[in-house]
Amino acid sequence: MSKQAPSSPNEETNPAAEGEAEATEAAQSPVTTGSESVIRALENEGVEAAFGVQGGAIMPIYDALYHSDIRHVTMAHEQGAAHAADAFSVVRNEPGVCLATSGPGATNLVTGIADANMDSDGLLALTGQVPADMVGSDAFQETDTTGVTAPITKHNYFASDPDSVGDTVGEALALAGEGRPGPTLVDLPKDVSLADTEVEPGPAEPPETTRPQYVADEENVQTAAEAIEAAERPLLLFGGGVIKADATEQARAFADGHDIPVVTTMPGIGSFPEDDDLCLSWAGMHGTGYANMAITHTDLLIAVGTRFDDRLTGGIDTFAPEAEVVHIDIDPAEISKNVHADYPLIGDAGIVLNQLDDAIATAPDAEEWREQCRTWKDEYPMDYATPDDEPLKPQFVVEVLDEATDDNTIVTSGVGQHQMWAAQYWNFTEPRTWVSSHGLGTMGYGLPAAIGARIAADDDQDVVCIDGDGSFLMTIQELSVAVREELDITVAVLNNEYIGMVRQWQDAFFEGRRMAAEYNWCPEFDKLAEAFGARGWRVDDYDEVTDAVEEALAYDGPSVIDFHIDPAENVYPMVASGGANGKFALTEDQL
Repeated sequence: MSKQAPSSPNEETNPAAEGEAEATEAAQSPVTTGSESVIRALENEGVEAAFGVQGGAIMPIYDALYHSDIRHVTMAHEQGAAHAADAFSVVRNEPGVCLATSGPGATNLVTGIADANMDSDGLLALTGQVPADMVGSDAFQETDTTGVTAPITKHNYFASDPDSVGDTVGEALALAGEGRPGPTLVDLPKDVSLADTEVEPGPAEPPETTRPQYVADEENVQTAAEAIEAAERPLLLFGGGVIKADATEQARAFADGHDIPVVTTMPGIGSFPEDDDLCLSWAGMHGTGYANMAITHTDLLIAVGTRFDDRLTGGIDTFAPEAEVVHIDIDPAEISKNVHADYPLIGDAGIVLNQLDDAIATAPDAEEWREQCRTWKDEYPMDYATPDDEPLKPQFVVEVLDEATDDNTIVTSGVGQHQMWAAQYWNFTEPRTWVSSHGLGTMGYGLPAAIGARIAADDDQDVVCIDGDGSFLMTIQELSVAVREELDITVAVLNNEYIGMVRQWQDAFFEGRRMAAEYNWCPEFDKLAEAFGARGWRVDDYDEVTDAVEEALAYDGPSVIDFHIDPAENVYPMVASGGANGKFALTEDQL
């Protein structure tokens, strides 16, 4: 299923593809109910997998799914279904699909829907609903699902007619992947799903009013190009939008072609190879010192596909204080929302970068600036100590995992210190290999995301979930799904017996009052993994790490390594909330 923008508005259709679609349609049984129309709409768009949990009001949809070739993965909890579908979307670059019943089923999806909304991940949620004539009566398992999810979806729909329900689902699926991706939802009353219909859903199209602008205004492009040519300290900032637009090739060519240093946002990790000489890694609260120094001193920031969230910018008044800003984004609402754009360029990331490339006559003269960036790399290295008298360091674990796997390995994570160590010490070189919760910061995201990523990934790709003890415990029930489905994933738990980031903040800003942060009551995860039917290891010492990693990766199925790490280890660099990026702390006493 392709949701990419055409390179030209006059792009021709493919007669062979149309013929294949007609042959497939001819082989399908006729639609007879609303629920069959719903599934037909998904099949017509090439949906391969869906994640969900059964229930009363969604049962007619599942009954239709019984006869479909779409792979359904029954999750242990609806939140897990939403996260798995979200991760599927990130890896495949097409909307993921999740299902839940009415009431608690739908409300359990809310966290995952909100997560997808914050991170601009394509997602279609199908929720069961009580019969239409019972809506508003406080019927069993009734919730105003469209009302609850309106603020966290691109759009949601209440299906009211079996003749049109298939088209509604198709439109919602198309909208989820159109332009800036995001979640959509269709609420399906049980009577509509059960009702008779012979109407086949038509081609899935988003509403005409949602068509984005792909090509930036040529006059604005020329003005921005002249600013780039004149810059002495240019800096590229690649956000998650570069990856979502499938524009990594254009982004890399632009940076290399004009010798402009690159920083990324956390969602933009993988958009530019971190082993490239121009790469300064990612910036923000726990970004590298050299990335934050570059942002602080650039005179022209060329930002592509980023919404300038507070974890990146710190204090807006101190963000890139010496820079003019070129901002490329497909969503006009993001332009000058947080950071003023001196050169706004609305359009698709790849198309606009090509426009800029064509408009630039000479690359900026920035050798001194590049040398300064290299100096900052030397001054603020991402190193760490491994004293013999202290417990295992998490950074070491991440680096061993990275070295033991191929460049195309997909890394998922929960949220907390372990997420930051994964982002800091894994050397990402390819897009769609870093799958995490950024904007919403959802603990528990990592394991269900690994399930969705595994199903979306190529067979030759490893999937590694780097989790924390607190995050892992929130969705550990999904390990049963990985075992049942025989999914080859490796979970590395960086276990410090704390909600580590909370503990770090309590020590730094709350005079060490560690209220409700200690997690020394967690189970033995290696033994719990075995109880689920997975393989489990416990690691306490450096000399055990490599063997455990190699054995877990070699095991053909779900495995869990419980790494007991130094509970006192903190994440640095760190920019205090609302602080200036250039004033990052390397130790607690600098905060």
